[in-house]
Amino acid sequence: MDLLTPLLRESALTAIFSDEQTVQRMLDFEAALARAQARCDIIPASAVTAIEQACKVQNINLAALAESAANAGNLAIPLVKQLTAKVKEQDPQAAKYVHWGATSQDVIDTGFVLQLREALDQTDKLLSSLLSALAKQAAQHCDTVMPGRTWMQHALPVTFGLKLAGTLDALLRWQQRLHELRTRVLVLQFGGAAGTLASLHEEGPDVAQQLAHELNLTLADTPWHSQRDRLLEAGHWYAGVSATLGKFANDFSLLMQTEVAEVSEPVAAGRGGSSAMPHKRNPVSCAVILTAVQRMPGLMATLYASQIQQHERALGGWQAEWEVLPELLTLAGGVLTQSEYLIRGMQVDSQKMRANLDITHGLIMAEAVTLALAETLGKQDAHHLVETLCHQALDQKRPLLELLENDPRVSPHFTSTELRTLLDPSRATGSATHFVRQVLARYKEQNHDASLSA
Repeated sequence: MDLLTPLLRESALTAIFSDEQTVQRMLDFEAALARAQARCDIIPASAVTAIEQACKVQNINLAALAESAANAGNLAIPLVKQLTAKVKEQDPQAAKYVHWGATSQDVIDTGFVLQLREALDQTDKLLSSLLSALAKQAAQHCDTVMPGRTWMQHALPVTFGLKLAGTLDALLRWQQRLHELRTRVLVLQFGGAAGTLASLHEEGPDVAQQLAHELNLTLADTPWHSQRDRLLEAGHWYAGVSATLGKFANDFSLLMQTEVAEVSEPVAAGRGGSSAMPHKRNPVSCAVILTAVQRMPGLMATLYASQIQQHERALGGWQAEWEVLPELLTLAGGVLTQSEYLIRGMQVDSQKMRANLDITHGLIMAEAVTLALAETLGKQDAHHLVETLCHQALDQKRPLLELLENDPRVSPHFTSTELRTLLDPSRATGSATHFVRQVLARYKEQNHDASLSA
């Protein structure tokens, strides 16, 4: 479905998992294996040059590779055959030492880990850029008052900065997790046929150490052919950060509804239009983000199911990861890219936010009035009185202020000016500003960005 790639998977991560790059990273393993074994005197040093020169994706017939994989059961077996033939053209003696002591899963798993390392590098950049855009918007809208909503209804006033800071807070945790998981998941796979490196005899650990050094990967205490927790953790991170951004996109699209109209996506020619309705301005970025996030639970379910692998090397579970993990990562790359575009260029209508605070004619401030009255009437009596007046305001379509001013149980305790102050949403955002500034301070500390102020 390449036609949908610009819509759903538009990020630097997509190219990392192209067919060419997948094969090249497996070839990188084979070249590094030859160098490592030569240094350990397992194969002749004279064989390395021919093997290295052949380990270029341009030397591989990808169509023939795909066709042969259908019978072989994986890509590595026909890849090694093509590679051996290519080396043999240049050096028949060197061809004897291609893929020495390794197994197909070593090639495929380590090749994927090399792709994953590049993906993590690019993801770190995407996330850093997104955090920067989000922090700037949170600082800018620190005091922008809007209706808070619980159960999809008006609750109490909040600030748009606080909504943004909530997402920023979560993404900062995902950033920490991203940095922490690198050492756990960027690990060499090298165990040979049954995870014992028996074909290398007592030199197996030395070759493994040298190979890990060649590829700049961590050396695992044991081969992990059928222990897939590292890849599950990587998948979890991408699904998790996407879920956080999916929550943001869902909220944003709700705020874009015509009847709400508090925010809108960036304006661009041809973006968000309808083939039938000229007036439409649809939330395209939100739709793309939510489309990707909708797919991720199913992809993660496959990764979880793939943890059940048979004995030392498995069938079915391992193979199921081959397409699931790249799909998960590239969709998440699209989510990160679309989210930054949305956040950096979003339009915020603070006047509409203020107007929406008034559509219930003061009811959104009922709690503030209740707490003020509670000082003289007691909490329960105050709550019952204000609740009754709120119902009257709704039934009679009258402002709550008017009912409060004319109620003999209220008017002795408050002047009209004091009641208006109690009903002012801008005075009722509690600790929202404090919370925003706390998150921005942590962002600046974690990302060494001293350019923000709130």
